[in-house]
Amino acid sequence: MRLRSVSLGVVASLLLVVIALTVSARSFAALQPSDVPAWLQAHVGDSDGQISQIVLERARALYLKKVAQGAVRNPCYFAMDATRPGDLGNGVLGRRYYVICEASQSFRAISSGHGGGRNLKGTVDFSNGRRCSKNFGNAMDSELTAGGAYMTREAKTSFKGFYRTGAKQDAAFLRTFIQFDGEGEAANARQRVIGGHAAQVLRGMCLRKNPTSSHADHDGFVPFGKLVDYAGGRSNGCTSWSPADAGQIISMVKDNPTTLYIYPESRDIAAVAKAVGSGRSLSGAGSYWNASCLKEIGAPKFWPRKTLEPIIAQYKKDHPAPPPQPTPICKGP
Repeated sequence: MRLRSVSLGVVASLLLVVIALTVSARSFAALQPSDVPAWLQAHVGDSDGQISQIVLERARALYLKKVAQGAVRNPCYFAMDATRPGDLGNGVLGRRYYVICEASQSFRAISSGHGGGRNLKGTVDFSNGRRCSKNFGNAMDSELTAGGAYMTREAKTSFKGFYRTGAKQDAAFLRTFIQFDGEGEAANARQRVIGGHAAQVLRGMCLRKNPTSSHADHDGFVPFGKLVDYAGGRSNGCTSWSPADAGQIISMVKDNPTTLYIYPESRDIAAVAKAVGSGRSLSGAGSYWNASCLKEIGAPKFWPRKTLEPIIAQYKKDHPAPPPQPTPICKGP
């Protein structure tokens, strides 16, 4: 009887341990990044304005990791799906950049530019169209988007010149740039001057006499140009937003860094290209790419810096840039 009671006691103790471990496992699972809240899961999908599952899970995992490390206190984080179309036609822009604030249960999908790449004529073409990206990479001077994990860093506001706003009325164009720091294949983001800013630029620059301006040079001239909005186009590899969205995003991260996850990484590109080459469906291969863009580009390609940088360097050597020309003096009033 004594032996039996001892055995029963051991069994009972073991059962308690198993129950405790089960409860702990469930509690731990509740903290895992893959456990997306129901309100946020409702925004998951592959249609415009939605975020694809893998993009959200990776963006959320990056954010939670940085919060746990104490690197981020911002209540919001960002994600971008560079496989989606940037231009849906008829003046409608595709929404592929996401602003997620879980504390306030806020989700926004907005438009964003993508890396245009370059066409080194006679050598190699790794350019992207306005709508979809086929080429990705992390090489210097490639103007390509590199997917992966990023952190927003310092904000720098620069004077670009003046532009005409009305009859004899000019305004100074000041553009703020948010520097990104990347990890892994995106670790050279600072070296590449990769970051985020409004999709605006001054074109057709000339010099106008305005000696009283604080921006005038030693001869009393200021730069002047036409303000161009390219929110529906490509960028030099940076993340660009419409002026209104840029203002909101910059105010969110100024002096309060957060995470940005950009999909796809090189491993995703390789997996999709392999699936396309073998004729397998992406879902069957466990991969993801926006269906309309994949149909348009055929198969994506990642250009590693060790491959592309020597080609770009040789092209520069073979095609030296012409000497810089002085900015012309503006004609007319």
